[in-house]
Amino acid sequence: MDIRKKSDSDLKKLLSELQEELREFRFGMSGGQKKNIRRARGIKSDIARIKTILAEAVTK
Repeated sequence: MDIRKKSDSDLKKLLSELQEELREFRFGMSGGQKKNIRRARGIKSDIARIKTILAEAVTK
């Protein structure tokens, strides 16, 4: 996914979707339903990447 080419509104939408996915993942972990812990790490890094790009856009 090439997120640098997306618009700010698309990035914000994707950010909210990833945050919701991470929240659901955490609930699944606490219930013992989820086994792939690496997915949480990937979601967190995607969230951080999007936040960084949005911050760069503000400072330009």
